Amino acid sequence: MNTTFTSVDHQTQTNLHAARQVFGLPSEHRLIPYRNVRQLLSQQAKTSPNAPFLIYLDGDQRESLSYVEFNARVHQVANLLHDDFGVRRGDRVATIAHNHSDTVLIYFACWIIGACVAPQNVAEDDRRIAFILRNSEAKICFVRHDYLLRAERIISGDESDGLGAPNIQAIVQVGGEVDERYPHFHQLVKNLPNTYLGDGAPVKSTDDAIRVNAETATLDDEALLVYTSGTTGAPKGVVLTQYNLLVDAFAISQAQGITGNQRLMCVLPIHHVNGIVVTLITPLYAGASTVLNRSFSVSTFWRTIIEQRINIVSVVPTLLQFLLEHGRKQSENGESIFGEGVHRRGLTHFRHFVCGAGTLAMTLARDFEDTFGYPILHGYGLSETTCYSCFLPIDISWEEHQSWLLDHGYPSIGMPVITNEMAIFDAFGNQLGEGDRGEICIRGHNVMSGYFKRPDANAETFKFGWFRSGDEGFYKTDSRGRKFFFITGRIKELINRGGVKFSPFDIEEVLLSYPGVKVGLAIAFKNDYYGEEVGAYLVPEEGALLDAEAILTYCRERMTFEKSPKVIVFGNEIPVTSTGKYQRLRLQELFTEWEHTQFKK
Repeated sequence: MNTTFTSVDHQTQTNLHAARQVFGLPSEHRLIPYRNVRQLLSQQAKTSPNAPFLIYLDGDQRESLSYVEFNARVHQVANLLHDDFGVRRGDRVATIAHNHSDTVLIYFACWIIGACVAPQNVAEDDRRIAFILRNSEAKICFVRHDYLLRAERIISGDESDGLGAPNIQAIVQVGGEVDERYPHFHQLVKNLPNTYLGDGAPVKSTDDAIRVNAETATLDDEALLVYTSGTTGAPKGVVLTQYNLLVDAFAISQAQGITGNQRLMCVLPIHHVNGIVVTLITPLYAGASTVLNRSFSVSTFWRTIIEQRINIVSVVPTLLQFLLEHGRKQSENGESIFGEGVHRRGLTHFRHFVCGAGTLAMTLARDFEDTFGYPILHGYGLSETTCYSCFLPIDISWEEHQSWLLDHGYPSIGMPVITNEMAIFDAFGNQLGEGDRGEICIRGHNVMSGYFKRPDANAETFKFGWFRSGDEGFYKTDSRGRKFFFITGRIKELINRGGVKFSPFDIEEVLLSYPGVKVGLAIAFKNDYYGEEVGAYLVPEEGALLDAEAILTYCRERMTFEKSPKVIVFGNEIPVTSTGKYQRLRLQELFTEWEHTQFKK
């Protein structure tokens, strides 16, 4: 059940509807043959019962569930949710957990019923989690035992302290020793039948008939409520339906050439759409397998690729940076760049990296591909577009691939997937032409239903009849007339110096080319004379001794004075989102002492 439209005015509702069509085809005209997530899962369990679907890795621990086993376990958990905790179609269920097979089972059980999952990021602060739990209106919260005491404090805390979530009716413990204060997930689920009976479905999960009634989930049911990771204002809840999840998985599988005999690996957190959609839903859609890691480990990454016979991994740029640094250290020590005892000949099955969700510098793309020899299929998308909206094509030559990554000032984010369109707009809602910079806008079947309980945000975000991304970019066409898009930065992070706007990405390419700079970020900071000035926050490589004046001179030799950093601040830590996006706005306070300074040539 989708309730997003009930709180918006007629014009916004019209704009939302327009933004959820592709090439004139409304989202009511489905691009996939399934009626809900349950039908897809049941079909894969029948056609490939013994094929592995979910493999979970945590250190030396390995758990493998075939399609038929996973299907049975999901239905068993659905029985628990429905019969023991009264979860019904349209309800919301929160999780406070990390990557684990149990977490995946809970997600899918909710979708079987037609309930919506509101996953929490355990790296967030307590007040933010409390706000999201309250705002989501979740009725039950599944908590991994590692976070029980924290969850109790958050949920039972005083609202005057920014805590408290009185809407949570029950905390359910997942994993760990039994705590008598909480119902325990594994104790409750172990003796339940393995076929969900809540909607009057057949007793045997192998039956072809699925009885349809008012409790049966539909593609329009809300499936995922994820919250934006912005640094200003309250987080906004992004409402994604079962159709959003499945249609974007369809688009990703098409763009990446994913088939049923392949394995994808998840090293990203599954409280976020990237981990959920790319490496859980997409393999399911294609009948493929997924290898879910408890967390990312640079030291075991390539060995895991070999041992688990992985074909594709979804990453963010920061993970590529970690792998590159580790490979260089291995090489300096006389070892293989892939790690001790790991050689390229064991990686013949590995195909490519999917990379998005953060700023991919051209220098990182070049150095990584030159070092390891595997292509980075750079892409782009947001939670509001379910996940990916575009990718570099999989079927172009190596030379063309590298040209799009390295020859245009920014690495291209590629072409739109088949389920959405992309365009560049000015601030007044006019589409711009090739090479003109403006706001990246998207419309398609993978565009969200809207922001939860935020009619103001919906009105502004959809006022052009497209989803406005908040990112600046442009496009270029290839010899076949296809549009390749580029992102030049968050509009809020552009540096507006005296009315002239500079992309931080341009400046950062120069900073990163200076020897000894590990990470270089261009930061806009307040200034009396130009409104904003250009600062730089640098993290040196290990052992590097960097001189600020020398770097400032280096920049001015390669950029105009206006565009060059005026101040350099050194540090060792960078605020990032859970998916590795740098949060430049949180670094602005480091430059406040120069707010009243006039910088001259």
